[in-house]
Amino acid sequence: MAEKPLVAITGASSGIGEAAARAFSAAGHPVLLMARRLDRLNALGLPNAVIRQVDVRDRVALARAVADAEAEHGPVDMMFANAGIARLGDIGRQPPEDWDEMIDINTKGVMNSVHAVMSGMMARRQGTLVMMSSIAGRKVYPDHTVYCGTKFFVHAISESLREYLAPHDVRVIVVSPGIIDTEVLDGVRDETTLANYKANKQAIGGGISADVVAKLILDAYELPQRAIVQEIVITPTRQKY
Repeated sequence: MAEKPLVAITGASSGIGEAAARAFSAAGHPVLLMARRLDRLNALGLPNAVIRQVDVRDRVALARAVADAEAEHGPVDMMFANAGIARLGDIGRQPPEDWDEMIDINTKGVMNSVHAVMSGMMARRQGTLVMMSSIAGRKVYPDHTVYCGTKFFVHAISESLREYLAPHDVRVIVVSPGIIDTEVLDGVRDETTLANYKANKQAIGGGISADVVAKLILDAYELPQRAIVQEIVITPTRQKY
């Protein structure tokens, strides 16, 4: 077993998930990397990595991946429930199938990730859940209707889980980024929405690196277990809302 505990990350194939995988691996942690794109996970080439092709909507597959990694590296000490999708679009024209995908991945996928590790953390009285939300989980934006709803959900269940898990010494940290340089726009199929998002991003000088967010997560995790950064809200300096 490695000296440092196991860290699990969903959506680890790109963006903040990939950056977190690199940051925690560089800090000496074995990592369980989960995503749908197996080739991207393998290409990271990180040491002490357990790699599993997992769709977070599949509760059984997610739990199996956790069990496999724990058999090799010991208990998951941190679960980063990062996997998500942004099908932004005009709510009046958007296909309901886009709503379904966001709701299933961004809400049920987060709960599946929590379920895979929570009971073990409670029994050990040790562990950290890092929940990927968004600045869109704190405010609403045009053409973000269902996406905002899913991220407000993450905030609500995180607040409830934090209250529930605090007596068991388990931490719940919410991450709420603004505009970050990731592949999030790949999920936007509404051309007008995409153009408006890109124009706003350009107007503020672009997003910030996912590495910056990953470092904040690592710093928050490395605090003593009895100390918690309850929420990380990070945006480009010029992002005013």
